[in-house]
Amino acid sequence: MKKSRVTRSVPAIITAGVLLATACTPAGPGQAADVDLGSGSPQAGTVKEGALKGLTLTFVSYGGIFQDGQTKAAIEPFAAQSGAKVLQDGPTENSKIKAQVDSKNVTWDVVDSTNVFTAKNCGTLFMPLDTSIVDISKLPPGTKTDDCSVPAMGYGLIVVYNTKKYGANPPKTWADFYDTAKFPGKRAIEGVPGELDPGVLEGALLADGVAPDAMYPIDMDRALAKMNSIRNDTIFWTTGAQSQQLIESGQVDMALVWSGRAYSAVKNGAPFAPMWNQWMPEADTIAVPVGARNPKASMAMINFYLGAQQQAKLAELTSYSPINVEAKPQLDDLARSYLTTTPEREKDRFPLDLQYWAEHQEEIASKYTAWLAG
Repeated sequence: MKKSRVTRSVPAIITAGVLLATACTPAGPGQAADVDLGSGSPQAGTVKEGALKGLTLTFVSYGGIFQDGQTKAAIEPFAAQSGAKVLQDGPTENSKIKAQVDSKNVTWDVVDSTNVFTAKNCGTLFMPLDTSIVDISKLPPGTKTDDCSVPAMGYGLIVVYNTKKYGANPPKTWADFYDTAKFPGKRAIEGVPGELDPGVLEGALLADGVAPDAMYPIDMDRALAKMNSIRNDTIFWTTGAQSQQLIESGQVDMALVWSGRAYSAVKNGAPFAPMWNQWMPEADTIAVPVGARNPKASMAMINFYLGAQQQAKLAELTSYSPINVEAKPQLDDLARSYLTTTPEREKDRFPLDLQYWAEHQEEIASKYTAWLAG
């Protein structure tokens, strides 16, 4: 959801006990008080009625339709049931999280960040999940990436191709994506200076013959050499909106894009279809910063967010995949075909090593940025 996956605007309507304001608003009375969340094992999607009355929490995400969806599906109902006031802020900026934690002046209580950032900073900027409060038993297999966060939603970095151009002989592998002789036409690939999603380099290396179990550590020189082989046939996109526009306008015949953008382009009439073989799983994550004013209340919000009903509604509002295996969103066939947390998609996904990315992201992004500029 980072890097313009959505428009970065914070919702502006005050609804159902959710007070929309900036994170600098003072906390409500009793902020540090202990709370009684009830007894017994936690159940995702529930919170004790009125348990957080008098408390103020700040939820931070990336704005636009995604944060709107989070608000309607989970945050408003959580506020109404728990009695808490929930302030919203955004967009998430990792530098602000670090500044708050370092200064011991944490005003953000629950934050939507990225799986690589939370994995990299688990225990330093984010606190471990309290599983006596947060029920993680309904998460889809393989979606939990560290001890400090849960996925906020699921999506993927996928290859899509023009069905009219390639007809009955569509690309089926990463090698096909890089084969401009067999599959002529323009490609689209992420080219955001200073950032890079896991999966871009892995796809290039798979195309170059690297075995999945020999992928890490990533051979960046080899990956970039493979990407050089199609550089003259590639348009580099810097925002999700641009990647979608390239598909819809027909400027490219294949694209490596976020699945939500691919779905939106096809929904708008673009004659494209996805290639799911060895697709790259991605996810935002929800976590609590170290030093949050009331960790138990923050954990309670996360637990509520994970409910099947909440996740189904979030999927319906945003088209992103739910992260509760019991969620049953009411979607049409097209939207359903782009869900990434189904058993069918699980068997096709490439096993990204997010811990490796957490440890090496800065050097990878720096080298990729230099290559883009070269």
